[in-house]
Amino acid sequence: MNARIYVLVAIVVLTVVGAVTYELPRTGAGNPPVVAPPPAVAAPPVAASSETRPAPSPSPVAPRFIKAPGPPPEGMVWIPGGTALIGDDDGKPDERPAHSATIDGFWMDRTEVTNAAFKKFTDATGYLTIAERTPKREDFKGQVADINAIPAENLVAGSICFNPKFDRQALNKDQPLWPLQVWQYVKGANWRHPDGPASSIDDKLQHPVVHVAWEDAVAYCKWAHKRLPTEAEWEYAARGGQKTAIYPCGNELVHDGKWLANIWQGEFPETHEVKDGFRTTAPVGSFPANGYGLFDMAGNVWEWCHDYYHPDYYRFSPLANPGGPSDSFDPLEPESPKRVQRGGSFMCSDNYCRGYRITARMKQAPDSGTFHAGFRCVRSPEETDTNLNKKSP
Repeated sequence: MNARIYVLVAIVVLTVVGAVTYELPRTGAGNPPVVAPPPAVAAPPVAASSETRPAPSPSPVAPRFIKAPGPPPEGMVWIPGGTALIGDDDGKPDERPAHSATIDGFWMDRTEVTNAAFKKFTDATGYLTIAERTPKREDFKGQVADINAIPAENLVAGSICFNPKFDRQALNKDQPLWPLQVWQYVKGANWRHPDGPASSIDDKLQHPVVHVAWEDAVAYCKWAHKRLPTEAEWEYAARGGQKTAIYPCGNELVHDGKWLANIWQGEFPETHEVKDGFRTTAPVGSFPANGYGLFDMAGNVWEWCHDYYHPDYYRFSPLANPGGPSDSFDPLEPESPKRVQRGGSFMCSDNYCRGYRITARMKQAPDSGTFHAGFRCVRSPEETDTNLNKKSP
């Protein structure tokens, strides 16, 4: 079940508000020719969680496009082709096994897509994000016994936000879905109104756009003649040329007393010390770039990737240009397809998800946005406006 529907169903059936977010960014003719993501790979039958395989040896395939083929498209930096370690044998189960992968060179947005950039897209196209569209009773087929019993007042456009007024006395972290207690579906929340209808982005045009679902991000990419990065491209770029670093900024999150990423400082969700200066999103580029010149690859907002999510994908992923599995599998919600998110957000803390690690993986329903998720785009030297995104599964 997608997060947006889950929350609305909770309102209808349980009269509680929550969300399954397990933290749970037309240029047209002047663009250089830009290849769709590598073909997806069919997943084998799901193995028992204890089953592992040895980490594969480095791929013998030489990467293409090591040197930049020309000047960068506006706002993008060159990520040179190469071979690097993907995953972490000491990480969470879905980060294993660590393995080498060869990635062809590509261009990547220097920052997450901003509100200002997304506004240009919507002004030019009239596009409405999923969070701006009024849900219909038909969206809840199979989720409630009688969709006709859903009150009309509950069918209101909105999105998922943190609930700072959650019941601290009733908070129970002893069950896996405890984050449901600190999220809420906010009517009228969307990318233009991040905290609800009374908020705006007038003073946040250089902040990353949020409340965008995967489908919204893909629509923007197509308009901009770009695409979402594959999960392997994203991790390779986040590493910034470092071989063993934990974070895009190195092995420390604080240097000379200054925080190097916009994350949660303190015990989540009870205490937020805001030592980095930002309670929610920060303007893009507020923290140092990684070795490739990319900003906010750790923290600020989760970033959508092209790939379907599968916890065992690293057991069968190709060693050159992995394009993701051919379908999705989430053990927590087997019937709900998920896409990958990377990078963590301002909601991530040491006691929660630690999603700001280079190898950390996250997933979300493609038709659900949240107030801490955005995206950035990529394009490859070979890509053209006609073949871009055609192979997206």
